[in-house]
Amino acid sequence: MDATLQAEKREGRGKNEARRLRARGRIPAVVYGAGRDKAVEIAVDPKSLLRILHSESGVNTLIGLTLDGIDTRVLVKEYQLEPIGHKLLHADFYAVAMDQAITVTVPIVLKGEARGVKQQGGIVDFVHRDIEIECLPGDIPESVTVDISELMLNQGVRMRDLQTADTKWKPVSDADMMIVHVVALKAEEEPAAAEAVAAPVAGAEPEVIKKGKAEKEEEAAPEKPEKKK
Repeated sequence: MDATLQAEKREGRGKNEARRLRARGRIPAVVYGAGRDKAVEIAVDPKSLLRILHSESGVNTLIGLTLDGIDTRVLVKEYQLEPIGHKLLHADFYAVAMDQAITVTVPIVLKGEARGVKQQGGIVDFVHRDIEIECLPGDIPESVTVDISELMLNQGVRMRDLQTADTKWKPVSDADMMIVHVVALKAEEEPAAAEAVAAPVAGAEPEVIKKGKAEKEEEAAPEKPEKKK
């Protein structure tokens, strides 16, 4: 997905400037990377940026950032959210060169139902849900689809199995890294073994129950002598 975002330069810094920006419907941000000697302080619309972050490609969305009439291709490098309201507070953008490969993390999407689940009673163990790849900025995939339909019990897909002749990216994650496999259900524990675990352990220290203030005062109070008639 391609997206656009308008930006404006900002001069001030600090909490007061951030409050003024947010009052105007903007948040502070910085842009750095290819073609820039230093980071540039900017302000952007948080609602527009949130729509990009909530899209299918998320942080891997290639954004056309317009600043002073110049369009720069950037990726969201980092962003900060408010703990309670989850509103955007700050963002870092990384300017990319379209002819230079970069490393990104993309999610894995599983397709189909494994034969080892339907026919052999196994379960799918989704070990790694994202991978690191290297590609040109314009070739970043939203996700990598893994078809698990033919997987039988004890069979799986590793990182080296994902790349084909049609892919425009190179793997960065370990080639032997297991992505997904079909495994057997764990055998249930014997009832006797479960009871043995639940039984008290010989020699174990007794549980110490702390007494309340009222109980302590009652114990500390001297016994009253019995009145004689």
